[in-house]
Amino acid sequence: MKKVSLALALSTLLFSTLSSANNNLESIQLAVEHNSRSSENIQRDQYRHPVETLSFFELTPSSTVVEISPGGGWYTEILAPLLAAHGKLYAAHFPANSNSEYYKTNRAAFIKKLAANPIYNRVVLTEFAVSDAEEIAPAASADVVLTFRNLHNWYSQGRDEALVAAFKQFYTALKPGGILGVVEHSLPAAQKDSDWLKSGYVPEDLTIKLAKQAGFIFEASSDINANPKDSADYVHGVWTLPPSLRLKEQDRAKYLAIGESNRMTLKFRKPLTP
Repeated sequence: MKKVSLALALSTLLFSTLSSANNNLESIQLAVEHNSRSSENIQRDQYRHPVETLSFFELTPSSTVVEISPGGGWYTEILAPLLAAHGKLYAAHFPANSNSEYYKTNRAAFIKKLAANPIYNRVVLTEFAVSDAEEIAPAASADVVLTFRNLHNWYSQGRDEALVAAFKQFYTALKPGGILGVVEHSLPAAQKDSDWLKSGYVPEDLTIKLAKQAGFIFEASSDINANPKDSADYVHGVWTLPPSLRLKEQDRAKYLAIGESNRMTLKFRKPLTP
């Protein structure tokens, strides 16, 4: 009788877990299909695989999420409706007092975007900079911190030290057991001895090593955003590929056929105990 009861309990738990996972996946899919998304951004879903990516990072509609350097808000368009009812979204954008005209213009455009649609009413705008001590979110409050294609920018500012400093800020914001999700242009291992620093690509093993230095546990990688057509050896770096297409009309069809970059998709976890 006890064996039957235990088997029933385990079966119920498994069903509940699978049901919850399916519900989360459906919620992410609905957010991806939300009518607030721009048609231009939707066209890039084929390269960025948002449903699979956010599911891999274990997002749920009730998660507290920090999106780092959201830029124009490509992922914000998905995260905001996903978290609108039961979750919380911190958008840690460029600092308001930045000396960079690009940063100021980009931040202003993002703020304008937030004001243009009620779906963004509950998004909390914060600031992030590698050299800044500002809170991206209250300490130990976030279930998930996400960074998409940002690591190469921070690495160019201060190499290993800059990335570790960034990862430590994410570590502070996360709850024990919380997840850091990283998507970044991935440098082929064979090119590590090349002059890759200005290419926009970052070695995967370096990313893992520096995240561990900041205290994270490396949990899993995924090929969700892999692109084997990307050779990562262009004169103008990753910006040769779409969406930047740095060469404009020169070999445009060739680079469109390659598509967006080959990207690592890495999941780290903050330990439950220090």
